[in-house]
Amino acid sequence: MPTNPILKGFNPDPSIVRVGDDYYIATSTFEWYPGVQIHHSCDLKHWRLLTRPLRRASQLDLRGDPDSCGVWAPCLSYADGLFWLVYTDVKRYGRTTVGGSSGASLRDFHNYLVTSPSIDGDWSDPIYLNSSGFDPSLFHDDDGHKYLVNMLWDWRPGHNRFAGIVLQEYSHAARTLIYEPKVIFRGTPLGLTEGPHLYKRKGFYYLITAEGGTGWNHAVTMARARHLEGPYELHPDTHILSARSRPDAPLQRAGHADLVETRNGETYMVYLCGRPLKNRGRCVLGRETAIEKMAWGVDGWLRTLDGAATPALQTPDTRLPELVSTPQSPREDFDARQLPIDFQWLRTPYPEDIFSLTERAGYLRLYGRESIGSTFTQALVARRQQAHCYHAETLMDFEPKSFQQMAGLVCYYNSSKFHYFFVSSDEKHGRHLRVMSALPDSPQSDAFTPPVAIPADRPVHLRAETDYERLVFAWRMQDTGDWNWLPQQFDASILSDEAAVPGTPNFTGAFVGMACHDTSGAVCHADFDYFEYRERDYVVAF
Repeated sequence: MPTNPILKGFNPDPSIVRVGDDYYIATSTFEWYPGVQIHHSCDLKHWRLLTRPLRRASQLDLRGDPDSCGVWAPCLSYADGLFWLVYTDVKRYGRTTVGGSSGASLRDFHNYLVTSPSIDGDWSDPIYLNSSGFDPSLFHDDDGHKYLVNMLWDWRPGHNRFAGIVLQEYSHAARTLIYEPKVIFRGTPLGLTEGPHLYKRKGFYYLITAEGGTGWNHAVTMARARHLEGPYELHPDTHILSARSRPDAPLQRAGHADLVETRNGETYMVYLCGRPLKNRGRCVLGRETAIEKMAWGVDGWLRTLDGAATPALQTPDTRLPELVSTPQSPREDFDARQLPIDFQWLRTPYPEDIFSLTERAGYLRLYGRESIGSTFTQALVARRQQAHCYHAETLMDFEPKSFQQMAGLVCYYNSSKFHYFFVSSDEKHGRHLRVMSALPDSPQSDAFTPPVAIPADRPVHLRAETDYERLVFAWRMQDTGDWNWLPQQFDASILSDEAAVPGTPNFTGAFVGMACHDTSGAVCHADFDYFEYRERDYVVAF
């Protein structure tokens, strides 16, 4: 029985497709590079991260993209012997739709299409589609025609910024959209209508959208029409999945869904969700992907099996043979020439500028670049936090020459939310370590622990332990047995969408990893011998 979420940690906006007996889910990656995560499964229960297709500068360059912008809501489909992937690259977020925000309501988002004959091969350079809105989705009709739907952004004062779902035909021969776009669905009073997907079944075109915003009011809305351009009638229940009226549900923020049908004719819906901390109500694991078995009624409408339209922790098994993958080792020793697939970096399409796996065999070398939080070029390589309780550890060889050079272990959400356990040096303390915290919910936006002097010319182990909202750090020199615990306890709950100033974009999730920064421009480097990430049960105290 699939247990939710099926894709743990920051994996939002799922788009699912079946090709033969294989299932693939694409999810958003925002400012993290390479772009778009694609997971694979044969049974809808066990999933493996397979590839990230947007990995060349000609396909994607995120330098300068603001936090939580970049790659939004990819749509993955298969037709004519090709995989098709459409996605948005958001360059400016502008003003949001909630009270308390400031700034102009203008946004810049550009929609592109790439294709590939194989899911894990080299994908094509992008075809530009439009910039009228975000969440593009490509629909392949059974007559061979193709259509793009996306939400329409209307920046004008007094207008609904989420102005509806627009439809436009796409010509692959001409590599462009053709004819004029048409609004086919204005949404419901819940508003914030986005995330469209089209399907065809038994003479009807079905449209599902996400509504209510990607927070606590999120919902999946369904409508249908006899003709592609409408008019579309709403589902009798309007929303076919939501936790907006169920604060007791363990999965919250349910919405932004996509459908897939198995060979056996079963229909499953994947959707994003969040698992809030019980003490704080914050989703430090970001927006994750869950799955729900659905049923078509005699009236031709889709519903959850119990009709309650509430997300569940478990959903009935498929009638598919299970394929259990081999568990990954919690420790990465950086012995390969490629970065382990769980790791990503920020924004730049030129990884050779920020790290190397060959300069020193068996080590990940990070080259100190811009300051932590830079939206252009900073050397920060990290992996998703995928459980509320975990252990992270690394061994770092780093000899800074000034206070402008720092490197270490980082728990990171974005440029305004992180805890950075770093080693640096200055004329007063010599080589030392301390924690820098960026605090979004405090009058003091950044905070530092007192420096702790450590010996020079020796590698140092750095360790983080997280239990829900509690985070603690420890260190020890190489070849010594005892851990030295920092006395401070840090708030891990700030590494969440919810810990933010109203109106700012916060759509990703917590990462833990390694970083090196050199604001002097000398490009110092730090070498990391291994990185260990181990999920575990709650520990009362260390």
